[in-house]
Order: sequence, then structure tokens, then C-alpha cells
Amino acid sequence: MVGLSVALGLLQAGQKVTVLDGEDGDFRASQGNFGLVWLQGKGANYAPYAKLSYLAVQQWSQLASLLKDLSGLDVSLDQSGGFEFFTDPAEFDEFKDQLKSQHDHLGGQVSHDVLTGEELRKMHPEIGQDVVGATFCAHDGHVNPLRLLGSLQRAVTNLGGQIISGMTVSNVASITGGGFSLSTMAGNTFYADRVVLCAGLGSAKLAPQLGFKSVVRPQRGELLITEKLGSRIPFLSSTIRQVDEGGVQIGGTKADTGYDNSETLEVMCGLAKHAVAVLPALADVRVIRAWGALRVLSPDGYPVYTQSPEKPGAYMVTCHSGVTLAPFHVSGLVDWIQNASNAPDLGAFDEARFAV
Repeated sequence: MVGLSVALGLLQAGQKVTVLDGEDGDFRASQGNFGLVWLQGKGANYAPYAKLSYLAVQQWSQLASLLKDLSGLDVSLDQSGGFEFFTDPAEFDEFKDQLKSQHDHLGGQVSHDVLTGEELRKMHPEIGQDVVGATFCAHDGHVNPLRLLGSLQRAVTNLGGQIISGMTVSNVASITGGGFSLSTMAGNTFYADRVVLCAGLGSAKLAPQLGFKSVVRPQRGELLITEKLGSRIPFLSSTIRQVDEGGVQIGGTKADTGYDNSETLEVMCGLAKHAVAVLPALADVRVIRAWGALRVLSPDGYPVYTQSPEKPGAYMVTCHSGVTLAPFHVSGLVDWIQNASNAPDLGAFDEARFAV
């Protein structure tokens, strides 16, 4: 999603773009994510990330319209607000402090509602008694993530971009006089004036060849998918969401397991228990799928937007919020890559921060 979003923006800016996509068996967060367009809590400890997330969620409806025009696919954007539910009073208090910090970073532009369990159940009587409280942000929402991926692919190709799948890039080298050559495991060679590395976890092997120092790491999240329901759940949260086709997606776990993306019985049970605690009506709903997927994290967890000091024309883009930040990757980030007069200042996201 990250690479395709950047490609779409570059194509709209008049560039000729080729996307070298990896193998089907590669680790792909784009095929295992939660589909959230989410602001709550993001950047509580890093003001630039809070501001970037706020900018992106404001632009999401514009991107959804653009993708529908270019691809013919509706990504089912629903941005009517979302909840964070808590069954632990200490975690609830800690998150309220994070929202206060985020609110201060954003200069009071964004407000959040804080609800006790009693207040919440007056609004939504179906919420379980174990829920001690919740927060709500009107900017939060979600999309159909697989349809988003498909719409980005169609939009890129419809604008003349080339997507070549099954290409595992093994070597990137600068060419005397300018530009780059890219070699693949299959023996293909490609040439480009500029290279944007958006390879997710695959960046770990390629980044040093372009002079980058950033080291990405995996973090596993696990998900449950239920049968499709005829009725609609009356809320959206960061751990429970109902996609437009009717199925309920349950997630929110974090584990450092290296490159192991398998699902585990212990975590699946915990996810189911949390979901039933929040919404007891889910107790008799059947789970039909479960999977693990790997997030892509930088050393501090925030996005990296950086240009190589050693290889002019090489850029690295990595983040774990490829859905939320997609509007920025299509617009402002492209202005930065092209060094446009209106380019945003992304110094706070340069990899130089890791040397401090």
C-alpha cells in the first residue's frame, strides 16, 4: 500500500513509474492489516507524527473519491468516529493521559470524548459490564483494506504505471553519470533515474546498498475473522470492526516474534475473550479465519522519510500506518520527493534522528 500510494502520487505528478513488487510468499502487511483510518493516540509522544496523522485523516475522503474515479472501486470509507474500549482502569487512565498529550501537540484542534462505563452503556446498552470506560474521536474510521489495495493497483496501472510482480530485488547500484540499476533474483535488470525504497520488511536487506542506516523490524499482530452477520455492529473500535461485507474483524495484539507470522491459540483465545467482554452478543458468533501478520516498524516506531546522502536520487519510505497515511503518501510526500516549492518539511522523519 505504501509503495503503490507513492507511485500513484508520482504518476499524477507526470512521472514515469515502474513498481517492482515482490513474491506472493513475502511478508505483506498490506494483506493482513486492520484497515483503520485512525488518529486517536497517534503521536502522543512525538508531535510531528501527531500532526502528520491529523493531516492525513482530514484528506481521506478526497483520496477515496480519487481512487473511485481512477479505479472504479469503492474502498468503503466510513469515517464517522471510533472508540477505544478499556476493561482495565489503569490502562484507561494511561490512555487518557496520552490523548491529553496528543491534544496539546495539535494545539487543541482535535477533541476527544471520554466516557465512563455507565455513560457508554447509556449510548450503547449492548456494551458489556466489564468495560470501565472508553474514548471517542470523530476523525477515526476504516476502509475495506483489500479493496483499497486493489484500487491502488488499478489506479496505478490506469494512469500508465507498470506493476511487475514476482520481482525480488537483490542488488541496487548507482550508475556512473547518474541513475540506478536494479538486479533481481530471477536475473532481470532494470534502470531508473530515481529509486524509492518502499519494500517494507524487505528494506532491511536493500537499505544498506543505498546508504541508508535505518533498520526496520517486524512486530506480529494476530486477527480473528467471524462469519458474516446480517445485523450491523453500532460502533467501530481499534480492536473490533465490522467490514462492509458483514464479517467482524477482531485484533489489536503486539508481539516481538521475529519473522514468525503464525497465529497462536493463546492469543486467539485472548482476542475472543476481549471481544465478548466488549460486546457479549459476539459470544455465539463463529470464527471462520485467523491469521498473523507482521507490522513494519522503524527503531522508534515512527515513519521514516529520508533521502540517501551517499546516493542522490535514492529515497526510503517506511511506516506501519500505510492505510492512515495513504493520503499524505499520494500528495505531500510526492512534493517532498520532487523537491517542489510547496514540499513539506519532513526533517523530523529523517533517519538522522536515530544517530542522536
